[in-house]
Amino acid sequence: MRVEFSQKGTWAALHAAEAWCRENGISVGQSSATGPCGLLFGDYAWIAKWRNLTQEEREDLHGTMSGDLREGPVVVMLKDEAVEAHRACMKAKRPATE
Repeated sequence: MRVEFSQKGTWAALHAAEAWCRENGISVGQSSATGPCGLLFGDYAWIAKWRNLTQEEREDLHGTMSGDLREGPVVVMLKDEAVEAHRACMKAKRPATE
């Protein structure tokens, strides 16, 4: 599943993507200048920066958030099998536009 956030303004797209993730039961990892943010369905207090994740940990993620986090657009990519397994906790398939 691919969801793009194109809200205008500094950090606007990032905040919209993070809010969408929260509404859909997805925890967002730490941002990193060298890679995407990791995404996991569920309540995770900490997901390390991309550069600090092992290859196995990267493969175990349910998805990623990437793009221009400061000015947008920001893209949430979720693995199809993760979406299917967690469909019950998903509330909004697409973000609300502003």
